[in-house]
Amino acid sequence: MPFLPTCRIFVPHSVFMFIAAKRSRSVFEKLDRDLAKLGSKPQAENVHGFRTGTRRLQILLQDLCPDPDRGHKKLLKSLGSIRKRAGKVRDLDVQLAALRSVKMARQPRRKTQLVNHLIELRDRQEKKLRRELDRTTVRDLRKRLKRAEKDFDPKKCRDPLSVAQGMLGKIGAANAPVDEAILHQYRILSKRARYAAEFAERSPEAERFIAGVKRVQDALGDWHDWLILAQTAKEQLGGVPESPLVAELHNVTGAKFRRAVAALTHMHSQTARSQKQPVPVPAPAAANTGESSAA
Repeated sequence: MPFLPTCRIFVPHSVFMFIAAKRSRSVFEKLDRDLAKLGSKPQAENVHGFRTGTRRLQILLQDLCPDPDRGHKKLLKSLGSIRKRAGKVRDLDVQLAALRSVKMARQPRRKTQLVNHLIELRDRQEKKLRRELDRTTVRDLRKRLKRAEKDFDPKKCRDPLSVAQGMLGKIGAANAPVDEAILHQYRILSKRARYAAEFAERSPEAERFIAGVKRVQDALGDWHDWLILAQTAKEQLGGVPESPLVAELHNVTGAKFRRAVAALTHMHSQTARSQKQPVPVPAPAAANTGESSAA
């Protein structure tokens, strides 16, 4: 497995980015619209928009503001509960999209069987989400969201780029081997770091940081989506020897794993060059797709 140093994308100390006030205000406004849409119809785009909006609001009120008030904490807790429920719907939407992109000449009924199973699971999760998002709950959340926007003061927030750097710097020790656990940490923290950095005023430094983290985030998210699909397929259809579809998903997930590691390696190389440090040469990556035969 490759060894990578602790991630830290370099931004000159002389650059201090304050939070972009208009961008922070737009988070409240967009989340209000997404909450209304989600309450009326939990379509894939509405679910995704709501989840992204609540994550951005969480970063703004928890990570960038040093002392969130009691009302903000209660609002984030309520939104977080609904986000977890919406996440189960979102995971199934992503699995369905990935599965439908797979071309299977052998045993096509197995693919149909798995598609129908995922659709059934999504219907169940959507019903549970609808029960949590009754009209009274949506109306109350939107009122609390407007109060939070009114009370929010962007001048009290921390520097977004410094916060984002600190998030990525929390991952593992230097020279830690890259395995699924490390990729999961990067997947979560790279998303948070990107959202934090997007609150900074526009600058070449901020744009470079966001672009680099987004490339890694996309690669890690893609790997994770296929990993979950492969695990679901294995539970329903058996292991690689029993199912050509599971075998195909196993192979795709392995390729996604290697691409995710390559994206991390590239980001670390860019960081090392910007700081004039030696660039580590990674060893071949070993993919773990949840299938015991691949261990």
